[in-house]
Amino acid sequence: MTIKKRAEPKGVQRAYSQLTIKAAVDNTTGKRIIRGTASTPSMDRMGDIVLPLGAKYSLPIALLWQHNSNQPIGWITEATVTAKGIDIVGEVATFDEPGQLKDFLDFAWQSIQAGLVRGLSIGFQAIKYAFMEDSWGIEFQEWEWLELSAVTIPANAEASISAIKSIDTRQRAALGHNANDGVVYLKDQPAVTPGASGSTTNPQSVVPIKEDSQMNVKEQIADFKKRRQENLDKMVALMTKAGEEGRTLDQAEQQEYETLESDNAAIDKHLPRLETLEKSLAATAAPVQGTNEGQGQQSRQFATVRNTTKLDKGIEFARYAMCLGVAKGNIQQASAIAQSRFPEMERINNVLKSAVNAGTTTDATWAGPLVEYNEFTGDFVEFLRPQTIIGKFGAGNIPSLRRVPFNIHIKGQTSGGAGYWVGEGAPKPVTKFDFNDVYLGWAKVANIAVLTEELLRFSNPAAEQLTRDALAEALIARLDTDFVDPAKALSANVSPASITNGVTAIHSSGNTADDVRADIASLWAPFILNNISPTTAVYIMTPTTALALSLMRNTLGQPEFPGIGILGGTLDGIPVITSNYVPTDSNGSLVILANASDIWLADDGQVVIAASTEASLQMDTAPTNSSNPATPTTVVSMFQTDSVALRAERFINWKKRRAQAVAVLDQVKWGQA
Repeated sequence: MTIKKRAEPKGVQRAYSQLTIKAAVDNTTGKRIIRGTASTPSMDRMGDIVLPLGAKYSLPIALLWQHNSNQPIGWITEATVTAKGIDIVGEVATFDEPGQLKDFLDFAWQSIQAGLVRGLSIGFQAIKYAFMEDSWGIEFQEWEWLELSAVTIPANAEASISAIKSIDTRQRAALGHNANDGVVYLKDQPAVTPGASGSTTNPQSVVPIKEDSQMNVKEQIADFKKRRQENLDKMVALMTKAGEEGRTLDQAEQQEYETLESDNAAIDKHLPRLETLEKSLAATAAPVQGTNEGQGQQSRQFATVRNTTKLDKGIEFARYAMCLGVAKGNIQQASAIAQSRFPEMERINNVLKSAVNAGTTTDATWAGPLVEYNEFTGDFVEFLRPQTIIGKFGAGNIPSLRRVPFNIHIKGQTSGGAGYWVGEGAPKPVTKFDFNDVYLGWAKVANIAVLTEELLRFSNPAAEQLTRDALAEALIARLDTDFVDPAKALSANVSPASITNGVTAIHSSGNTADDVRADIASLWAPFILNNISPTTAVYIMTPTTALALSLMRNTLGQPEFPGIGILGGTLDGIPVITSNYVPTDSNGSLVILANASDIWLADDGQVVIAASTEASLQMDTAPTNSSNPATPTTVVSMFQTDSVALRAERFINWKKRRAQAVAVLDQVKWGQA
């Protein structure tokens, strides 16, 4: 067919250049050193121009033989880029052990020394390019240098016209262009029809993309993934049809299946290249220029690169809290500190800036800073959540609590009606159902952590981690304690009752493995009596209790309860959550059996932070703040002690759906003497 338009450059490109090689063996090290100029011609035989100054690379660069990634021969150790060309220093590897590798490396070195191989070819990915007017050619303005190959191409650029034409077909094929069908072929390794040398290889490794394709890299990735799935669906359909008919694939089906399979294999190898290219494009994106929106749009050719450094969970939030603490709660000062200390942390800076100027309905980004705050405070909660009893529900094999929103009325049925058999002409009995209305409103858990100003002033990771951990520890202790402590009763409009509050505990029967089994049966008795499904049941116990169970052995030395360990696991198939905050006293600890689906949970998922250096605090877990002279309290000045008080608040509430959702075993000393 007639090709009317040059395709967009896809995949690995080739640029062939004249190479004058000076090869020598270093007498000191015995290394095989090559020096030469990989000059980029003004225009190559494809009519393309590859600008040397547009090269993006990092040393060392792979040195290949004839563009075959399966035949590396060394590496490029130095590259000097000028407007006239690229001077290189490379090394052909040596290998002393007799065998195919030694023979191949010696062959390559001898071919270069003898002048049989005098060409260089750059393998690269296009980054920035432009089609030249009235020409087939492309000017590659920026490109990622992937490899350099020694190739068998006449060094004399003034070869006869017939000689140029004779190799031009091979060059175009090596670039991925097929003049017969107007299709661009992305090559896989080993090289496809034909390779850099012009030889024919396996055509089944070809992944075609139509020439009129204008997809960007991200769209190509999505398109290839979609195509791979479509191929897989067709393969499954072929095998299913043959299986249902009790036969093997016929010749046509076998050919179709192998074609689909080969296509998917090529796609699987090509996708990583596209993903690498996508990252490279992002890393080399040019900044937007101009002083107004129009100029910015005109200069915007690539995506803006943002810092995507992966921090440990909660560190970004800790940095925000540190800036707020150093600024003594002053938002403007905190914003300035954040810009100086963490200039790359855009979300922190945006959040602090947003607090300086009020948002308006005419501001197009009014809600943007709020979203960003939710993102990294949510990250802190993500760090916090797995450490809490509540947070462990829904993780791994542990069932989830029943999530509900705040401030809602929940209608529930507390008793069932009855149906009756009725004789002919007899009156029908009337049944009655009992319902209740439960309201789950706001509840707030809060605590204050005090840190020294010296600690907050240090921006090293250790200080950040300590700040994060201090904030987390304050909330973990409160949440875990109040979730399972039987003494925690409901405080109207303040805090919820624990899930064990009001539950009559069952006393443990003893310490042996048989006693454990008897205790477990006793725990399950209320569940069975009330027809509670065991599918969402969970045990909650101390790590010490779980460890004691894991250490129990029968007379053969086998574990009595093999699924459990100090970090949890399963007990007779039921998931186990461990926490140090499960109540324990001299009589023993608690073991709790809870039905997760029968516990409502409302969780805002955010943490609100405030900081002060002017406060005076009663450093006590149960402050009285009494003004009665008879019961004086001792307070500590944050200002006087160079300390910063950080107050963390989280909105969360829970409630049992029905009283029978939780059973409690107390005085547990399993495995103890």
